[in-house]
Amino acid sequence: MDSNTKMAASEKRKREVADGNNETEGQEETLKNAVCNKAGGNDDAPSEFLLSGFETKAILRDSAREKNIFVHGKIDDQEAVVILEKTPIREDSLSELFKNSRLKLEMRNDIYSTFHLHPPPQLNEIKTTVVCPATEKHVKKYLLQETFLLEETGEDYRSITLPFIQSQSFSVQWVYNILEKKAEADRIIYEDPDPDVGFVLLPDFKWDQKQHDDLYLIAIVHRKDIKSLRDLTSEHIPLLCNIRRRGEDAILKRYGFPATKLRVYLHYQPSYYHLHVHFTSLSYDAPGCGVERAHLLSDVIQNLQNEPQYYHTRTLSFPLRADDGLLSKFKDAARL
Repeated sequence: MDSNTKMAASEKRKREVADGNNETEGQEETLKNAVCNKAGGNDDAPSEFLLSGFETKAILRDSAREKNIFVHGKIDDQEAVVILEKTPIREDSLSELFKNSRLKLEMRNDIYSTFHLHPPPQLNEIKTTVVCPATEKHVKKYLLQETFLLEETGEDYRSITLPFIQSQSFSVQWVYNILEKKAEADRIIYEDPDPDVGFVLLPDFKWDQKQHDDLYLIAIVHRKDIKSLRDLTSEHIPLLCNIRRRGEDAILKRYGFPATKLRVYLHYQPSYYHLHVHFTSLSYDAPGCGVERAHLLSDVIQNLQNEPQYYHTRTLSFPLRADDGLLSKFKDAARL
């Protein structure tokens, strides 16, 4: 494994740890082909049979609709979380799928028939994410939990949320590594290097880049003084407009995917506290794209044009899981 690959693998693990510290629902985020710090942390250890000795302890959650399952267990006596997810059927694989698969009849009634289809191995992949060694926070993050919708005023943010964020010291070093080209430089598809309005654009790890139905990219700003939506003012309109215009242009040029088929938005609260913008296919029901968490970039720009301090004063709603420390702070302040 070369040094660049090692660094990218290391950053993926750091990103998962950083996300694990922020326990808001939909932290998306699964990291494609995450590397386990196996038996002493040797990145060069063979991974092909990494899961052969996996000991299942509990099913954290599963979804028949999303076709994934989250499993807590152990690998070589280290706590681990394994996420199994069926990959989408790709249009360019249909010919091989029809030609080389075996069908087993389940039922036939007049013109209707149902079968179990057994595709060739190369078309029957399961995307697998391994978090190892997994902390208690990782396990809680993936555990199915009750969720509450909070309403946060501007004053709530300053007196409750911001102090909580600062006390937790959430790490965004992996973000700085991307911006400084210390990791994932080969994954960046576009960059505007301007220190005030610039950003990098790269695919999210949830997207395998093999089809457009679940297209998902992230724009990460170069500025380090903007944590989230709450910090935005009319001063940042040029930055936001630049991200929208150049991001859409880069996606059209690289993937042939027009702006009219994109959902461009910010999360509040975000999964990490460095301003970033999500670009997803409009047809993709991406984690966290619901109205309780996603704010369309076009709406954000318009709100700031109409009221320069809009997000400093506006009451914002967002979901929190039952075990989230911020939820406890809102309860202590009698705001829930």
